[in-house]
Parts: sequence; structure tokens; C-alpha cells
Amino acid sequence: MPDPFQFDLVSPERMLMSEEVEQVVVPGSEGQFTVLIGHAPVMTTLRPGVLEVTRGGKDERIFVRGGFADVNANGLTVLAEQAIPLGELDPEHLAKQIKDAEEDVSDADDDTKRTAAQLTLDQLREVQAELGR
Repeated sequence: MPDPFQFDLVSPERMLMSEEVEQVVVPGSEGQFTVLIGHAPVMTTLRPGVLEVTRGGKDERIFVRGGFADVNANGLTVLAEQAIPLGELDPEHLAKQIKDAEEDVSDADDDTKRTAAQLTLDQLREVQAELGR
């Protein structure tokens, strides 16, 4: 089992987690990456996805949407615009977000907006597939 490091997960509503963990898989905007103790410093934006936290040998999965991840010598801090443990995620709310994203794709008036809206839609559908596992 890897050595633990400090992990803090904060959303606008509350501090969801502040403790030592063995690893965290982060849905970064450039792709998913795993943080272990001693990870090189990095800061990235988050894409909608599932944060996978391993602590005490057990995994916990948390939906995050938007925000930043900061890996430094002190550990990992995730500042998420929205963070909900998968067990608490409302499938109807997620379906509404997907419907809104589909409308954003349809309503986009240029390629840049359409591409960004399609990326968000694809990411939300990934989360919906994760929820169905």
C-alpha cells in the first residue's frame, strides 16, 4: 500500500474531505492522472468526471464538475465548482444537465461554442455511464 499524503476536496458548499489518502485519480482537462505521494507539482483545470479516492485500502468515487487541482509538496487540493459523492448523485439531475448540454450544442452559433458544448456533453455522458456501472 502506498504511503499516504494530504488530500483536500473543497466545493463552494463545504469541505468534503481533508485527510490522508493513498492515491487520487483526477479527471484533469488534459486527461485523467493519478496522484501518489511525491507526485511532481502540477496545477490543472478539471473536466466533469469522477474523482477516485483511495484511503484505508477502500475506494470512494466523487463526481466533480469544474474547478482546479493543485498538486504540491503538501499534497493535493481540489477546488471543485461542484462535488457530489456518486452515492448521493441524483440521476434525474444529471439527466437534466445532459439535456441542457444537448440544447447548448444545438444552439451554438459557431464552431468554437459548438465544440466546447459537445465536449461538456460527452463528459456528462461519461459520468452517466460511470453511474450506471
